[in-house]
Amino acid sequence: MARVLVIEDDAQTASEIDAALSDYGHRVDLAGNGRDGLLKAVTGSYDVIVLDRMMPGGLDGLAVLSTLRTAGTTTPVLILSALSAVDERVRGLRAGGDDYLAKPFDFIELTARLDALLRRRDAAPAVTGFQLANLEMDLLTHTVRRAGQTIDLLPREFRLLEYLFRNAGQVLTRTMVFEAVWDYRSDERSNVIDVHISRLRKKIDPDGTAPLIHTLRGSGYVFRVSD
Repeated sequence: MARVLVIEDDAQTASEIDAALSDYGHRVDLAGNGRDGLLKAVTGSYDVIVLDRMMPGGLDGLAVLSTLRTAGTTTPVLILSALSAVDERVRGLRAGGDDYLAKPFDFIELTARLDALLRRRDAAPAVTGFQLANLEMDLLTHTVRRAGQTIDLLPREFRLLEYLFRNAGQVLTRTMVFEAVWDYRSDERSNVIDVHISRLRKKIDPDGTAPLIHTLRGSGYVFRVSD
């Protein structure tokens, strides 16, 4: 039995999910909008979250998800959405989702996917921090240090650095970074990525230290120890 939080604005769908998961032996809490769901997610102790992708009120599923991940909440999240295109699924997963199920769906598949997320959670310890060279990031205390010196980061900078850590050694395009950290499609004319990368680089790669953020002209960025 698991504690499941269902964040779904459609009352009938939420009721049907509640009934199906309760019959399966799970304890279910419901939230009818993004704000209530976010509050319950950060204050409750849930084993898994079922999150509707599209919700009214200015706080949709991806906004809830990104806020949870920025806050260090690692609870597995299954995204439900009528948006079934490949790029939408990729967007949801890159925003921090653990699985993505398109509507309409069979409840048997929903419970099977939740079981898989719970098994995966139990099999692997939660990541609470990262280290690359002498740069350390603690997701629980929300602190960053290099060579023992604390670095103050703004929330977006913290999320950007976490994304770089989670994908260390991989070439990340500007579009990948934009969609993962800003949760919407990149405008190729925008320099927001360059500005934030530059600010983050100044903080974690100050003069006299070996750079960790590398720009690959025409490709994007890579986060790694210098050769």
